[in-house]
Amino acid sequence: MPPADPLQLPSTQRSTWPGPLRGEVVYLYAFDFAYDLTRDPLELTSLMGAPIERVSVERSKRHPLRLPTVVQACVRLPPFSIDGPGGPIAAVATIKILPVGALTIAVRVPLAVASFDDLVVFHDLRLDARVRDLAERAKDELRPISIRPRERLEDEEPYTVFCLAAPEGPGFDALDWLERDRARIAALITQEPDIDLLSRQEIAESTARALSYYRQDLAVIDWDAALVVDQPALFDQCLWVLEVANVQLTELEAYDRLLDSASERAYADLRAPRAGRAAIQREIAELRIDLSRVADELANIGSLYGDWHLARIHQAISDRLHLMQWHDSIDAKLTTLDELYQFMQQERVNRWMVGLEVAIVLLFLVDLALLFLGGK
Repeated sequence: MPPADPLQLPSTQRSTWPGPLRGEVVYLYAFDFAYDLTRDPLELTSLMGAPIERVSVERSKRHPLRLPTVVQACVRLPPFSIDGPGGPIAAVATIKILPVGALTIAVRVPLAVASFDDLVVFHDLRLDARVRDLAERAKDELRPISIRPRERLEDEEPYTVFCLAAPEGPGFDALDWLERDRARIAALITQEPDIDLLSRQEIAESTARALSYYRQDLAVIDWDAALVVDQPALFDQCLWVLEVANVQLTELEAYDRLLDSASERAYADLRAPRAGRAAIQREIAELRIDLSRVADELANIGSLYGDWHLARIHQAISDRLHLMQWHDSIDAKLTTLDELYQFMQQERVNRWMVGLEVAIVLLFLVDLALLFLGGK
């Protein structure tokens, strides 16, 4: 009998995961709340009644020596109850403040289910309103150190990460399990309750970016959800990378909207009287400088400092979120604004040159007139 095709398993066949599943589901949100901050978030002492902690991510994989430690400003809020699939669940929210005027909120929900098929319902937890309220409160408290704070936060959807504790013992191989349960894993991260509905192509595409370092760890990255299998103490390594990518996407979206607005104003102002164009030119010049600074800061918060495995995960999530395409789009819009700025500058110089030429001609005519009158 030929082996079962992992890309098209019937829903009647049970998952091959060995035993019950333990771990947590983490919902990652990112908000752009200000243009910049006047102080380093690590200098703050508290937020929303909770102390600000200095947290860093420990590395467990091989990496170059003498790497700097990435330290983040983090607030751990008290647990709160949410409606879970089987009743109330105690969830914990953490807020991290980033120096680019952004914050991330991670809501962690403990996970203990008997079957892999029971995981998909965790996509449906209603957290958006509560998380948005937390973000608004944090934004208001951070307003005194915010430069040009946003009046309204954009609506954000969570990036959902299913973190499963790897089974104990040497017999579990994460890549072997991936091959056996590929269809179920694809159904989980695409939020499909019926795996029979997924095509072979979608199953292959959804699980294409799967990375493993040790035999018992695995990360399957998709565009709005991921599956992580590892020791619970090591979940934060992968979560940190996914948080960074989510913030990068949020910041790129924010500045893409800013560029769209600036372009519309610039084109409209071209039809305005020339007297107001000096202010337009100053605004475009300031925007060019601002976006260059933001690009550098986004690169800094995404720096993985040479950790090879985390760099692979960051590359995978960057591909899924199309971060490079966002960068290219913003660069193209910035180039358009730059060309518009150069055009307006050249037009201004041309007007000055015409004025100077007219003045020279007038002086020449005056000189001729004086010579003519003097000759008489």
